[in-house]
Amino acid sequence: PPVWGRAPRQPPGLTLAPCRAFSNNKITVELDESAGVATMKFKSPPVNSLSLDFLTEFCISLEKLENNRACRGVIITSAVPKIFSSGLDITEMCGKSTEHYAEFWRAVQEMWLRLYGSNMVTVAAVNGSSPAGGCLIALSCDYRIMVENPKFSIGLNEAQLGIVAPFWFKDTFVNVVGHRVAERSLQLGSLHPAPEAHRFGLVDELVPEEKVQEKAGAVMAQWLALPDHARQLTKSMMRKAVLDRLVAHREEDIQNFISFISKESIQKSLRMYMEMLKKKK
Repeated sequence: PPVWGRAPRQPPGLTLAPCRAFSNNKITVELDESAGVATMKFKSPPVNSLSLDFLTEFCISLEKLENNRACRGVIITSAVPKIFSSGLDITEMCGKSTEHYAEFWRAVQEMWLRLYGSNMVTVAAVNGSSPAGGCLIALSCDYRIMVENPKFSIGLNEAQLGIVAPFWFKDTFVNVVGHRVAERSLQLGSLHPAPEAHRFGLVDELVPEEKVQEKAGAVMAQWLALPDHARQLTKSMMRKAVLDRLVAHREEDIQNFISFISKESIQKSLRMYMEMLKKKK
């Protein structure tokens, strides 16, 4: 994670055009230098699932922005209709080698450490459903705006698939909604429709679909009106203990994931879940 209380470094001699876009295969990033705000759009149809490639790209994009002095905030949203992100790619967790599981889980950890610990202001513009890992991305941001549509839902629904959200997913959730709501929601693997998510404080604001980007920009401007230094140190103070806990137990967390996901009973329930998804199509 970045060093706190210090402006991120920028390599010498790197000057950027006023509105610079760098696109990868699965994520487009546009930086409006006059505003100091980047927009990161997930474009990995059909459902923006968090594959190893996607996670790697996400971390690289975030790091590029973090190291660019011209960028102070990032709006994270989806270019795929009706879905923000469906969460971790189940094919990465099914019938693969332990080496693969380790590499995949390290990438999931890295994504969260970078996003939750970011020096930038992070606003999630949740313009579709956002289960599991998609919910984690939104939870890791500073502010969440969601489309006011009861058809769209958000939550950590791992329990429904017979898997357990790791401690750092849980910590992030508790820090947003409080212990009781998190405990009930995690045990039931609940997916909350947007109005309910708003009532619980899982999202900060609901807006009509066509207003999401505009609202995200307005919220961003409000956060960026403060001196970066004070805001960054405050964010670090609030989040450091949770980040440090994963950093201290990273290898153990990877081993736990591998031994859990390798269990035949878990593999079986993941296979059944994948079959069910194929039938839905």
